This record gives sequence, structure tokens and C-alpha cells, in this order.
Amino acid sequence: MRYCILPAVLLLLAAACTQTNPADKATLILLNGAVWTADSLQPTAEAIAMRGERILFVGDNAGAQAFASDSTQVINLDGAFVTPGFIEGHGHFSALGRALQNLNLMPTKSWQEIIRLAGEKAAATPKGAWIEGRGWHQEKWNQDAGPVVNGYPFHDALSAATPDHPVVLHHASGHALLANQQAMERAGISRETPDPVGGRIVRDAAGRLTGVFEENAMLLIERPLEMWKNQRSEAQKQADFDQSIRAASADCLSKGICSFQDAGSSFWEIEQYKRLAENGKLDLRLWIMVAQPPVSELDRLAAFPQIGLGDGYCTVRAVKAYLDGALGSYGAWLLEPYNDKPGFTGQNVTPADTLAAIAAACRDRGLQFCVHAIGDRANRETLRIFEQYAPGKDARWRVEHAQHIAPEDIPRFAQQGVVASMQAIHCTSDAPFVEKRLGAARARTGAYVWRDLLDSGAHLANGTDTPVEDADPRACLYASVTRKRPDNPIAFYPEQAMSREEALLSYTRWNARAAFEETEKGSLEKGKRADVTVWSANLLHCPADSILQAAVQYTIVGGKIRFAGKK
Repeated sequence: MRYCILPAVLLLLAAACTQTNPADKATLILLNGAVWTADSLQPTAEAIAMRGERILFVGDNAGAQAFASDSTQVINLDGAFVTPGFIEGHGHFSALGRALQNLNLMPTKSWQEIIRLAGEKAAATPKGAWIEGRGWHQEKWNQDAGPVVNGYPFHDALSAATPDHPVVLHHASGHALLANQQAMERAGISRETPDPVGGRIVRDAAGRLTGVFEENAMLLIERPLEMWKNQRSEAQKQADFDQSIRAASADCLSKGICSFQDAGSSFWEIEQYKRLAENGKLDLRLWIMVAQPPVSELDRLAAFPQIGLGDGYCTVRAVKAYLDGALGSYGAWLLEPYNDKPGFTGQNVTPADTLAAIAAACRDRGLQFCVHAIGDRANRETLRIFEQYAPGKDARWRVEHAQHIAPEDIPRFAQQGVVASMQAIHCTSDAPFVEKRLGAARARTGAYVWRDLLDSGAHLANGTDTPVEDADPRACLYASVTRKRPDNPIAFYPEQAMSREEALLSYTRWNARAAFEETEKGSLEKGKRADVTVWSANLLHCPADSILQAAVQYTIVGGKIRFAGKK
């Protein structure tokens, strides 16, 4: 009798082994997709099965359906294009949230429009309260702004429209601001106020204040603004911060962004992010750089790195510092003078010995060092400091922006293992004035040289620098592959463009690597985080102009649908 039962038992056991364990049943399955995985071993697929935070399966429909149960949510994508969850490689998360709540000057095309918007905001704001805005850029105005200095207008018309409010309007680059008369009076600024080291109070030839403050001079206006804000209670500060983070999260998720690399947060902001992450109140993943601490506070870096807080929603493992300013505001530090400002080579905003002290602290604590460097002199100095202090080629220290590089310095990125964290959208956004600032020869050989860096073996990252630019990755992808603006058919040195696949990698796997997170995200593979973006158009093969029209259908973070758009 035993010999009759045994085969039956073995058959039952074999059948059981072919079934998935109930604990491995999927919570979400995507079927019938055009899946681009960013995984060279399995580049494409048609389905993904996820359980909670992790991917269970990537492959064909039948394989994914084997993980289904009665409680599994199953979505038929009807051929939609699927990518790993997009990663914003360099932005300012809390600043994005604040920008969404303050005056958004990004769309403005004239000084007159800015004055009108500020006046309307003042009419709806209690007298004496500060008014903030961001996003203006004098190179993008299509109307005469009246008397100007280096293209900057005078504050007089703004001051007349806002007589009862201190107003501070940050340049799109974040490296200059324009203040009205009230704001300057609150700050105690007069014609006699000297320029601080690493900054400039912009005046005309007669010494009259324009209201524009560049680089370190911005602190003169920002300090009284921060003093006013600090009058709030701690509870109110947290509530206002949380509101701005909700706004930033909603904006990014609607644009397909699952992870965000924050390029500089204060110690206080980091504590708030940790609080939100540990309470399950972050809807996308943050990887954070500590904003440049004073040398006197470098001992506070001993608390880091902190990795994967709140089940992978918050990581702090890098430090951000600034070596120079921005090209548009003449702050980029150049080896040779500006083409349109003879004798002036830009601003070195942080002394080299201060950067060296921060670099040593990062080396000793196992932190990545990320340095803002835009001009060719700034890039050269950063590479020199990295060469001296970085603990090996896989330290993945980063040059943030790396916009203009001397040709002889390009190979050093690969040789030293330095990540070029570049923002493709800056290339086409800045294109109208790059040749004015640098001249044609320097622009051609050193400005936004993605192709040369890639061909030399360097690692790139990509992003928008939001709120300097809109967080929307579509415009950045379009710039990456065309080197064009949507409103201008002329490409900016198109020989430096990326391929379609390189552009997608620069928003997924490459950005993950730049943060030491490639084992967790950046590609669609079994065991990795279930972060997925679903698009209406195939970004690999659609016409280039269609990239800009591709709609986000789903943004999935940790196996949860955080945004669902129109199909």
C-alpha cells in the first residue's frame, strides 16, 4: 500500500513546488507594457510584478500573472512605455516647494510683467510682510527694461509698486537677487555699503544702487528676511515646511519623479525630512546633501552618513559646497575674462582652504563631497582639491553643474572617478547668452560637453536644478538629445548630444550610481525598489518633438501608485 501512496505524495509535492509562495504574491502587476529596464542583462520586458516595496518579477505577461492573487491589483498598460522610476539628479526640494507657494517668475518675459505681479501680490499681502519670488532672468526678456547695468534693471519701478512691503526676487539661477527699497532699508543697505568678499552689490558708474545683489552679497538681504521668518514658533515653522514639501512632492510625482537628489539642506531641514520619513509622510525618496557648513560646525558631520531612513525614503550621505556662481549673473569663475565683461573673471565664493577643510571632513567620515563649479577655473580648482583629498576613484565625489570645462581638464573626470552632475536643460536655457559670455571658441570646446565627457569614460548624472528650471524631466531629455530649445530650431553644438538611451540612463541608472544607490534603484530588476514611471509615448523611439508631449500615466513609488494621469 505504501508503494501506491508514495507516487501520489511525490506528485503533490512537485505540484506545490511549482506554485509561488503565498507570501510572494504580488500586490501590484503591470501587464502589456513596453518595458525598458535599464538592465543590460534583460533590456526589455512586457510585465512587472511587485510586492510592497520590492520588485518580484520582470519578464513576460504569463510570468507576472503567476504572482497574482485575488487581492492583487492588475493594470493593463495597453502598450504604454515603462521606465525605472525617474531620479532627479540635482535640485532643491524645499526651495521648489517654496517657489510653488511664492511668486513664480519663471514664465515672465519682461521687467514690466514682474513689476505687475509684485504689485498684485503686495495688494493681497498684509503691510510690512516680506514678499518673495524667484525665476526672473534678464537675458530672457523681450521688452526694454529701461536703464540697466550689465542687463540688470534698477529697482525704482518695483519699489514704487510695492511701497509698503520689503520685496526680494531671486534670479532664476539662485545666484543673484533683486531687492526693493523697503528690503534694502530693512537690511541697512546704502550707497556706502561695501561689497562683501565673494559678492557684489551692483551699482551704476555713479554708485547708485540698482537693487541687484550677486553671490555672497545676497546674504545682506537674506539675513533680515530670515530674521523675520524666525519670529514664527517652531510648530509654525514645521507646519510651513511640511506644506512646502507636500507641494514639491505633488509637483515631482506628477512629472514621473520617484527619487530626488537634494543639492543642499540645512541641519534643521534634514531633521524635518527625517521626521517626515520616519512617520511615513514622504511620498518620494530623498537623497540629501548637507548644505555647506561653516568650518566651525564641521564636527556636526559626525552624525552622518544616515542611509535608508523610513524604509528607504531618506538618505543623507553627502556635503554640498560652492566654489563659484552662475554664468548668467557673471558669477562663474573663469580662467580668462568674460567676453562681454572685459577684465572680469567671475566670483570665487568660497576660499580654497575652506573647501579643503570640508573635503578632509568628508574623507574622514565616508561622505561624498559635491562641489558647485560652473566656470572652467572653478572646475579646475575642484578637480585639484578632489585629487588631493578624495579617498580613491570610487569615492564618487561630484562636480555639480560642470558647465564649462577647459578641454585639457575633461579627461580628469574619468581619471579621478569624479561624477559630472550636469543639468542638460541648462545648456539650452542658457544658450542665448553662453556665446556672449564666453565667445564662440570657448563655448564650442568647453560648454556642456556631455559627449566629450562620456567618450572619455566619465560618469554623468542629469537633472534640472529645480526651481532654477522646471522639474519636468521631459524638457531635460529633449535638451539632452537635441541640444535645442522647443522655440528655436538651432541646436547648440549638437555634436555634444546624448543618444536616447544615454539620456534615459542619465535619469535612472546613472543617477542611482551617482548616489551609491544602484543596487536599490535605477533599473527594473527583481529585488530592487518598486519604483516605476509609465509614459504615454516610447521615449526611446518616438520623434524627438514627441518627448515634450509624453504624458505621465503612472508614478509608482515603493509599489504604490502615487500619481495617476489621464490615459
